[in-house]
Amino acid sequence: MPRTGIRLRTVAGGALRGMGPLRASASTLALLRGCVSAVRIVREFRPDVLLATGGYASAPAAIAAQVVGCPILIYLPDIYPGLAVKFLSRLADKTAVSFEEAARYFPASKVVMTGYPVRPALFGRDRLSARQRLGLDPGRKTLLVLGGSRGAHSINAAVADGLEQLLTMAQVIHMTGENEYAAAMEAKSRLPARLGCGYHVFAYLHDELVPALLSADLAVARAGAATMGEFAAAGLPSILVPYPHSGQHQEANAVFMQEQGAGRHLPDAELSGEVLARAVGELLKDEARLRQMSDNVSHLARRYAARDIARQLAALAGGRQ
Repeated sequence: MPRTGIRLRTVAGGALRGMGPLRASASTLALLRGCVSAVRIVREFRPDVLLATGGYASAPAAIAAQVVGCPILIYLPDIYPGLAVKFLSRLADKTAVSFEEAARYFPASKVVMTGYPVRPALFGRDRLSARQRLGLDPGRKTLLVLGGSRGAHSINAAVADGLEQLLTMAQVIHMTGENEYAAAMEAKSRLPARLGCGYHVFAYLHDELVPALLSADLAVARAGAATMGEFAAAGLPSILVPYPHSGQHQEANAVFMQEQGAGRHLPDAELSGEVLARAVGELLKDEARLRQMSDNVSHLARRYAARDIARQLAALAGGRQ
């Protein structure tokens, strides 16, 4: 939000899943405080409609909207709804979903299929220009590794362990996160020059994210909702390693992508440098399979998802008395 200049107000919240009695009690109190604060903010702001995307952090605002009579649109980005979305969907006027398979969890009269909103530039598919922008070899296979999210240490560790083998197969764009950037750069400094020139390390990808996605032949990442939406728009095949402590929604996302022939599911417990290098090699060597995976994941994209969500919000706001 600070980068966009949009004003941000925050309220307290707390997770309840997997908590012991003491922490659950503390989270419940935080949620109650958040609800009181959210009612005050909503009355001050007087919104025409509320968009909630799930997670415990959205509960106070949605409850506050219900208290003041503000229409609510719940948006489920994942395949499977978590506890917050299941609860909040009962308060919502409409529930938007990213994938048709998720619609079965909600009343048919309330659910609408919109897809996952992404930047329009991802649909450009200009791989040559994207690689030129990042200073990549335009003729080499390219592997994108998104290890910068919180909880992605195991992916970064596997890349470090199998780095030389990976670099014999492809040039690698590696987003490490701030905490592991220095270690990756140190590993790069120890590589032979012929390999090191193909290892492109970023602490984080901001403006470079779109060209990185468009440059890649294959990606390795966690299985969050944004990942699925962006890979679909870019037509990018993937190896998905679900974060094991995400309430299982990433597991469901990865299994879904594999069932659709759009990605490969690799459990975190099985991840190592050797396993990752073998999985990457099998896919990069199989051009026909990569093309089919690209086609399959592209069919999951919805180019006008943002517009369709906005239309749903406008319709709810317009119907308010």
